[in-house]
Amino acid sequence: MYKVVSAEEAVEVIKSNDRVYVQAAAAAPQLLTKAMSDRYEELRNVEVCHLHVEGEAPYANPDLKDSFHVNSFFIGSNVRHTLAAGNGSYTPVFLSELPLLFKRNILSLDVALIHVSVPDKHGYCSLGVSVEATLAAIESAKIVIAQVNVQMPRTHGDGIIHHTEIDLFVECDEPIPVHNNGEPSDIENKIGDYVASLIEDKSTLQMGIGSIPNAVLSRLKNHKNLGLHTEMFSDGVIDLILKDVINGNFKGINPGRSLATFLIGSKRLYDYVDDNPFVEMRASDYVNDVSIIKQNPKMVAINSAIEVDLTGQVCADSIGAKMYSGVGGQMDYIRGASLSEGGKAIIALPSATKKGISRIVPSLKPGAGVVTTRAHVHHVVTEYGIANLYGKTIKDRVKALVDIAHPDHRESIDKAYFELI
Repeated sequence: MYKVVSAEEAVEVIKSNDRVYVQAAAAAPQLLTKAMSDRYEELRNVEVCHLHVEGEAPYANPDLKDSFHVNSFFIGSNVRHTLAAGNGSYTPVFLSELPLLFKRNILSLDVALIHVSVPDKHGYCSLGVSVEATLAAIESAKIVIAQVNVQMPRTHGDGIIHHTEIDLFVECDEPIPVHNNGEPSDIENKIGDYVASLIEDKSTLQMGIGSIPNAVLSRLKNHKNLGLHTEMFSDGVIDLILKDVINGNFKGINPGRSLATFLIGSKRLYDYVDDNPFVEMRASDYVNDVSIIKQNPKMVAINSAIEVDLTGQVCADSIGAKMYSGVGGQMDYIRGASLSEGGKAIIALPSATKKGISRIVPSLKPGAGVVTTRAHVHHVVTEYGIANLYGKTIKDRVKALVDIAHPDHRESIDKAYFELI
């Protein structure tokens, strides 16, 4: 029915000077990327592009810089070193617009490496735990190679593709990479309390992975009729769904369903979403589309930041000029929640780093990127409270943000700001 080959045979189609797209997050096809990397002596100037990928990224080894160059649309920890080493670049792009880079042939693709479930009796595979821009990559690439995994969950939504859309199949039985969050700290729990206090019944949530989202979710057990429309989620939502706290009944679009474009979590999460029609995996140009998001009343977007200046500018992708992560979907959801009837756009962060450096600052570091502008930001939350900046003057914003900064820094950042102006 379809051509099954070894990983080594499959990646022989990759040629020097090709551009290769790798499916993102926990769906990164490890067998294929390893086999491709093993061909480093034969290949030159292959561009490997992707969002964050879990697991290993052997092609990102600086020793292989003549063979592979990493083009990150969101910089994960396993490829962050490539920017300084010279074997990697970063392309800023909203997650909602990433598929357009392929659809409009701005970035032409030679090969797409994907990771799918076993074909069903009708010959259809599922992209499983990550759809994002992969559908656009499949449609655009000249050759599509699939790692077909017995353990990849079959998810509902956009990521259903017929085997005829795939050129080469590599069969495997490998666990999906897991990501287990630790327990939230006291600071993160306080932030969770404040954020949860802003969430009303019948709200629809967007939140990512990590201790702060988990702290928020753990405080929503007595809420009613919440919805989920988010670029990604993890284990923290499962118990809320099982307890009917999250049911999607009052969503303005796709009611009765939870939407995401990728998932990262434990095996429990992957088992839960397997053949579960309540969870729909949609492409990022749908899930992150502002005009779609804003149709959910009481849309609540919860995002993080590296630092926030006293006027409300949010840096979330760099430490000064040093790129750290990416634009991702923050602006998509900040804007969508802002335009939603009764919506709330929230930036949540600890008031200081673990080294005691204030994250509420008089001005952003030189070279720092503004992901969310001062005109877009609404609520900023730290463990010291909530600053509602919407409709506030610069003078009022300065006071509100100083009030939620760490007490050790309040006087100095206030003084430093007024020395700047």
